[in-house]
Amino acid sequence: MARTPYIAGNWKMHLTKRKASALARDVASQQGQASHRKVAVFPTFVHLDHVRRNLKGSNVILGAQNCFGKKEGAFTGEISPYMLRDMGVKVVLIGHSERRHVFGESEAMLFDKVKIALRAKLDVMLCVGETLEEREGGQTFKVLARQLKALKVVKPTQIDRVSVAYEPVWAIGTGKTATPTMAQEAHAECRRQIAGILGEQAAATIPILYGGSVKAANAADLLAQTDVDGALVGGASLSIDDFGPILDAAQH
Repeated sequence: MARTPYIAGNWKMHLTKRKASALARDVASQQGQASHRKVAVFPTFVHLDHVRRNLKGSNVILGAQNCFGKKEGAFTGEISPYMLRDMGVKVVLIGHSERRHVFGESEAMLFDKVKIALRAKLDVMLCVGETLEEREGGQTFKVLARQLKALKVVKPTQIDRVSVAYEPVWAIGTGKTATPTMAQEAHAECRRQIAGILGEQAAATIPILYGGSVKAANAADLLAQTDVDGALVGGASLSIDDFGPILDAAQH
């Protein structure tokens, strides 16, 4: 089944208001109303409104890098998915490796986030992936199976609002990249696990993106793999000179 290529730029904790606005305009200009690919950008919380205004006139999707697992309450410093939706956000990253490994977010926390984000009518991009130690220990598939269990909270009517990003932790920001063969192997396993959780139809339609030092030089080879449906791009998404060629590599 053909899946529309999905390219997402995770800006992490980078850029000023001026630079984020300018980059949003550049991405919007390159994407326009193109229908042969989906494009999303994930700025930091404080730049969401500025980026939203500069994406007007395009079909670039506004995303948020995180959310909290409750609708509201006494949770100082946290952001509700309902607040994100009110800001014009359409999709939220959940379970990014930095949230898991730097901030210690547990699987239980991520279950709550997936559930409340979908309830708030946001799309969810669930991030999964193994550390170098886990890969070298032959644990990659076991790790993916554990992390993908968060999809158990997804209802049949919500499946079209879910995507998965496979991001091997050892390849994020390191310059190391899984080979196309390694990426395909992990993506195929993700799809097999999704089929076991949500069914074959869901597995055939849910896009699975690759994340981990994606750049112009390797994007086309990665995207050519059968089960690699897009890319979650970090550092290379911070400049249109770097991000633009990755967008160009995304074809049906």
